[in-house]
Amino acid sequence: MSARPARPTRSAQGRTTPRGRSRQPPSVGFVSLGCPKALVDSERILSRLRAEGYAVSPSYAEADLVIVNTCGFIDAAVEESLQAIGEALSENGKVIVTGCLGARADGEGQSLVKRLHPAVLAVTGPQQTEQVLGAVHEHLPRPHEPFFDLLPPGGLKLTPRHYAYLKIAEGCNQSCTFCVIPSMRGKLASRPIGEVVREAGQLIEAGVRELLVVSQDTGAYGVDLRSRIDFVDGRPVKTRIKELALELGRLGAWVRLHYLYPYPHVDELIDLMASACVLPYVDVPLQHAHPRILGLMRRPAKVERTIERIRAWRRSCPGLAIRSTFIAGFPGETEAEFEDLICFLQEAQLDRVGCFAYSPVQGAEANGLPDPVPEDVRESRRARLMQVQAGISARRLAARVGAVDRVLVDSSTPDGGIGRTASEAPEIDGVVHLAAGISLKPGSFYDARIVGSDEHDLFAECLNPGGLQEPAKGGLA
Repeated sequence: MSARPARPTRSAQGRTTPRGRSRQPPSVGFVSLGCPKALVDSERILSRLRAEGYAVSPSYAEADLVIVNTCGFIDAAVEESLQAIGEALSENGKVIVTGCLGARADGEGQSLVKRLHPAVLAVTGPQQTEQVLGAVHEHLPRPHEPFFDLLPPGGLKLTPRHYAYLKIAEGCNQSCTFCVIPSMRGKLASRPIGEVVREAGQLIEAGVRELLVVSQDTGAYGVDLRSRIDFVDGRPVKTRIKELALELGRLGAWVRLHYLYPYPHVDELIDLMASACVLPYVDVPLQHAHPRILGLMRRPAKVERTIERIRAWRRSCPGLAIRSTFIAGFPGETEAEFEDLICFLQEAQLDRVGCFAYSPVQGAEANGLPDPVPEDVRESRRARLMQVQAGISARRLAARVGAVDRVLVDSSTPDGGIGRTASEAPEIDGVVHLAAGISLKPGSFYDARIVGSDEHDLFAECLNPGGLQEPAKGGLA
C-alpha cells in the first residue's frame, strides 16, 4: 500500500496573517493511505471540510491540523500507517487518525496507535466521516460562516481531474480466510443505483473522463438490496451491477470495473464490454489456481471452469484485457501446488498480474492453518511468479505493436505525454509513452499507433496532436 498524493509536503513556511487582514480560514492537511476505497473515504471527508469553509493545506507546516487515513490490511500496511502518523506528529503536532487501522480486531488497532503515538488527538475507523468531522470541530473550530460554493462540482478529489474512483458499496459478504475486511468495513451495503448514477453525472460535469468503479466486491452490487428498484432520471431501474454498468455507459466517459469476484453473472458484463458500453477490462482477483489452496482460502475452486470462462470471455470480446492478483506462499502451499499456479498462468495468459507474498493479518483465520511457509520461500515464490508473468506480459504487449488505439493522457511531457489505453488502469498497470512532437494535454484523448513495447509499457506515435473532444462510445477506438 502506498501513500496517495494527498500527503502534505514539508515546508519551512508557516501560515501568517499580515496585520490589518482577516485571518485565513483554518487549514487541514491530509495523508491518505491504502486502497481506492479508502481514497474515496478521504475525498468525502475533504469535501465535507471544504464545504464547511476549511482550507486544504499541501504542507505540514501550513496546516493547523493533519488527518491520516490509515490502512490496516496487512502488516506492511500497518507499519506504513504508523510511520505516516509519526511523521505527521513530528512535522505538525496535531493529528487525527482514521481508517482501517483503527478498526482492527477488538480495538487492537486503536490501542496500538495510542500506545505508540499517545499525542494523537483522536482515532476512528473507516467510513466514520461524522466522527472525523467531530474531532476536527473539537480541535479546530469551523469558520464562522462557511461558504458552500467553495466546494467544486463533484466534491474534492485526490486523483487527477480527469479520472475518479466511484465507490458503489461498502463492506463484503465473503469470508476469505486471509482477509479481515468484513470485520473492519462490515457486510455488503450497496448504494442505491440512482444515487450512484447521479454522483457519476456530477463527476463527468466536473471534467472526469474516466470512472473507476470500485467496492470490496463489485460483482455483488445490489445483492443485499435484493435488486431493489430505484429511479434514474425518473426511470425505474433495478439495483444490480449489470444495470449499473448500462447506466454508467450512457454517460459518455470511460467506465472501468474493478474487483469483480468471479460470479457466473460476470459473464453478462463481458457482453456489455463487447458492445462498447463499458471498457473491455476485467479485474478479477483469482488468488490461486490449486483447488486445495483455493479451498483453504475459501475461494471458488473450479480451476478448469475458470480457464474455460477466460477463453469464452475472449471469444465474446476480442481485445479484452484481464487483470488478476495472486497470493504466493499461502499456509500449507507445497512446491507442487505453487507449480500448478505457474502452469495456470502460462495457460491463462493474463494481461496484467499482481502477486503478494502471503502476509499474516491479525484476526485472519488463515493464521491458524498448519504448515506455514517460511518467509524467504514466500518471497522467492512471489518473485518467480512475477518473472513468469513478465514474459507473458511482454509477449502480449508485443502483439499489440502496429495497432491503432485510443489513449487518455494522464501527464504531459515536452514532446508528448504519458497515458493509457482501455487496457490499462491507472496506478496499477503499465502506461503508454506517447510521442507527438508537442506537449499533449492531460485529460485529453488521442489516437495513436503502437510502435514498441517492453514487459510493462507501450510506446506509441500520436496520430492527431490536436486531440479528440470525446472518447468513442464506451471509450473504445
